Amino acid sequence: MNYKYTSRNENDTMTLAQNFESEKFPNMVICLDGELGSGKTIFTKGFAKALGIEETITSPTFNVVKEYNNGELPLNHMDVYRLDPDDNTIGFNDYFTNGGVTIIEWADIIKDKLPENRLEIKFNIIDENTRVLVITPYGAEYEELCDSVL
Repeated sequence: MNYKYTSRNENDTMTLAQNFESEKFPNMVICLDGELGSGKTIFTKGFAKALGIEETITSPTFNVVKEYNNGELPLNHMDVYRLDPDDNTIGFNDYFTNGGVTIIEWADIIKDKLPENRLEIKFNIIDENTRVLVITPYGAEYEELCDSVL
C-alpha cells in the first residue's frame, strides 16, 4: 500500500521526518529517492534534529556515509548517488544491522542491496515549494509505522 503526503514547504517535510522519528526503532532503514533539490536532505535534517543530533547535516555525496553517534540512536546517513551499483566495498548490511537508523539518499541505485523490510519515500517536485511524497512500507513494522504517522 502506498501513502501520499503533500509537503507545502521545508517545515512540512521536517515535521513529517520528526513524526517518523518519534516512532523509530533499531535497524530502521529509510530509502529516499527524488530529483536534486526535492527534499531528501531536508527530511534527513528533520529526522536527525528529532534524534537529538546537533551537528549540521549535509548530504554525504563525496563521503557516501556519514555516521552520527550522539543522538538517541546512531544515524547512518548515506548518499549513494556517485556509487557504482556493483560496488561491494561498502558493508551495507553492517549499517542496516548496527542498531541505529539508516537513511539512504538515491536508494534506487542500490536497490538490490537494500533489506527486504524498509520504508521508501519518493519525492516528487510539484512547484518551487510543493512536494508530493509517495511513501511505501515494506514489512509489518513499516506498515505499523505508516499507520501511526500518516
